[in-house]
Amino acid sequence: MLADVAALANVSLSTASRVVTGRTPVSARVRERVLAAVDELGYRPNAAAQVLVSGRRSTVAVLARNTLRYGYAATLRGIEEAARAAGYAVTIAVVESESPDDIRRGVNQVLTQPLAGAIVIEFDAVGVATLEALPRTVPVVAAAGARDDSSGRPHAFLDDYEGGRAATEYLLSLGHRTVHHVAIPSTRENSGREWGWRRALEDAGAEVPPVIEADYDPVSGHEAGLSLDLAGVTAILCGNDEIAIGVMRALHERGVRVPEDVSVMGFDDQPFAAMWAPSLSTVSQDFIDLGRRTFELLTGWVNTDEAPQDSLVAPELRIRESTSAPPSL
Repeated sequence: MLADVAALANVSLSTASRVVTGRTPVSARVRERVLAAVDELGYRPNAAAQVLVSGRRSTVAVLARNTLRYGYAATLRGIEEAARAAGYAVTIAVVESESPDDIRRGVNQVLTQPLAGAIVIEFDAVGVATLEALPRTVPVVAAAGARDDSSGRPHAFLDDYEGGRAATEYLLSLGHRTVHHVAIPSTRENSGREWGWRRALEDAGAEVPPVIEADYDPVSGHEAGLSLDLAGVTAILCGNDEIAIGVMRALHERGVRVPEDVSVMGFDDQPFAAMWAPSLSTVSQDFIDLGRRTFELLTGWVNTDEAPQDSLVAPELRIRESTSAPPSL
């Protein structure tokens, strides 16, 4: 308690409070005594009490469906690094599913705290529903891959639509007649990497094969690769790098060479992508920068009381060993 700090430093409670809150100056000698007592006792100020005294809220809530998968974890890292540098604390709420009870539980968990604002990692349908459930009275911004303006909330985007389009155009430029797509679950209709793939094929006048649905993990990619009818398949764009690894494993088991027989391209550029054999061509997305950009949008809003404009950064292709011209060329 602060009273214990004051007693150990041999100062009044009000003097100890002034040192801890920094509201009014005290002598250097007294300040050193109080801070030494704080360190010795391991005292930590109560956040809610500090808000009442200073009027400044210094906690940012992050709501997400997942905190372990690469894109989520890297985005969280960017948010946390930016928050720490700016003197903010970060609290995380995992929203387990799209069920109204789970969403309400996650939202209520963060709204009971003295928040400066909130960030939603909107990489999935749960993120979309969570963003819609948060009240408009709280500054809220979202980190997302697929560009979308329907929510009316400020966003930092990765623009994976453009990534899907660029990857497909690159594979077509190598001479492939079409590109097959093993897709991650879609956040919204007509958005994201699947839609970029489709539009690139349509614009080129190429056949648009049926989408092969998968989850986010290598096992689902492996299953998709085993079930794929390989007739006419020379290039595959995968919804993420993990799916691509599973697809390549399945192709290997079926006696299909990558890239000599079939080119495979991933999405995200996870750290293992360059180390795989063959090294994985992929769409590189900077999730850490996405987290930083999202935090900057939020604090800009908090500091100016004006909702910010969206932030958009296009991804880049990383061309490695898993893609080449089709075998007929």
